[in-house]
Amino acid sequence: MEKKTLWERLKNIGPGAIVVAAFIGPGTVTTCTLAGVTYKYTLLWAMLFATIATIILQEMSARIGIVSNRGLGDAIREAFAENPGVKYLVIALVIAALGIGNSAFQSGNISGASMGLEVILGGTRKMWVAIIAVVASLLLWTGSYRLIEKVLIGLVILMSVVFVITSIVISPNWSEVMAGLFIPKIPAGALVVTLGLIGTTVVPYNLYLHSSAAAERWGKEKDKKEAISDSRLDSILSIGLGGIISIAIIITSASMFGQGVTIKSAADMARQLEPLLGPWAKWFFALGLFGAGISSAITAPMAAAFAITGVLGLGRDLKNSTFRLIWLIVMLVGACVAFMGANPVQIIVFAQAINGVLLPISAVLLLVVMNKKNIMNEYVNNATSNILGYFIVVFTIILGIRMILKALKII
Repeated sequence: MEKKTLWERLKNIGPGAIVVAAFIGPGTVTTCTLAGVTYKYTLLWAMLFATIATIILQEMSARIGIVSNRGLGDAIREAFAENPGVKYLVIALVIAALGIGNSAFQSGNISGASMGLEVILGGTRKMWVAIIAVVASLLLWTGSYRLIEKVLIGLVILMSVVFVITSIVISPNWSEVMAGLFIPKIPAGALVVTLGLIGTTVVPYNLYLHSSAAAERWGKEKDKKEAISDSRLDSILSIGLGGIISIAIIITSASMFGQGVTIKSAADMARQLEPLLGPWAKWFFALGLFGAGISSAITAPMAAAFAITGVLGLGRDLKNSTFRLIWLIVMLVGACVAFMGANPVQIIVFAQAINGVLLPISAVLLLVVMNKKNIMNEYVNNATSNILGYFIVVFTIILGIRMILKALKII
C-alpha cells in the first residue's frame, strides 16, 4: 500500500476539529478574557497545560473509537460488564454528569451566540436565543455527521482568523507572554479562573464526543495503525490550533489589565480590541463570539446524546429517536435558561470550574477502558500514556480539592 502524502492525511482532519468547536465556546472566550483582564499573562501556563492534557486524553478517546468502532460510553458499559453493581453506578454517574452538565453549558453556549448576534444585527437577545436553538436543532436533526463536521470546521476557521490575527496585531510584550506560558503561578484569588481555564478546555463530554466521531470516521477501517496515525495528526493539529486561539484571547484581553474593567457583556469583552480596531472592535469580537457559541450549541447536545445512548447500550445512530430525544432535551433546557435572560458571564465561569472538578471522573473511566485488552486489543495504553494520563487526573484533583476547601473557607 502506498504511503499517504501529508496533504492526503490533512484531508482526514475532522473529529479533532469537532472537539475544538466544542471547547472553544462562550465559556472559553469568557474565562480566557477574565484571565487576561484580571491576571494579565500570569495564567497562560494553565492554558498551555490544558491544551497538552487535551491532546493526550483526546488521542486515547479517538483510539477507542477507531479500534472498537464504538464510543466511550459503550466501551465503559463493556468494561464494567462483569460487575453489575459498579456498572449501573457508573452509568448513573455518566448520565447525571453529562445530561445535567451539558444542559447547563448549553445555556451559556446559546447565550454567548445570541450576545454576538445582538451586537452584529440588533434585535433582542431572547429573539436570537430562539433562532439559534432552532438552527442548531435543524442541523442536528439532519443526522448527517459529515455535514455537521463541515459546518463546525468552518466555524473553527472563523474563530481562528478573528482571535489569532487580533492577538498579533495588538503587539503584546512577548517576554512577559513567554514567562506566563512557562512559569506556573496561581495569584491570590485566581484558583477558580485557573480551574476554569482547564475545565473549559479539557471538557469531559469531549471524551465521549471524540470517540464516537472517530468511530464514525475510522471505525470500519481495516488498517487500524494508519487510522490511529491519521487521528493523532488530526488531534495534534486541531487541538493545538484550539489552544492557540485560547492563548490569543488571553493575550488580547490582557491589554485591559489594570484598567478596572468589569466584564458583564460582549461589549465589555470587545473593549480589548478598541485601541486598534476602533468602532470595528465590537463587530470583530461579536463575530468570534457567535462562531464560538453556535459551534458549541451544536456539539454539547450531540455529545450528551452520544454518551448517554452509549452507556445505555442503544448504539450511536444520529437519526435514532432516543438519540434525538436526548439532544433535544439538552437543547430545550439550555435555551430555556438562556431565554430567562440571566447574565451568563459569572454562570459560565462557575460552570467551567465545576467542569474542571468533574473532569477526573471521566478521565479515570477513560483510562480504565484504555487498559482493557478485550476492548483495545494490542492498542492498549503503554506505560508512558498511563503515567501522563494519571498525572493529569492527579493534578486536576488537587486543584479541585483546593477550590472546594477555599469555598468552604477551610484554607
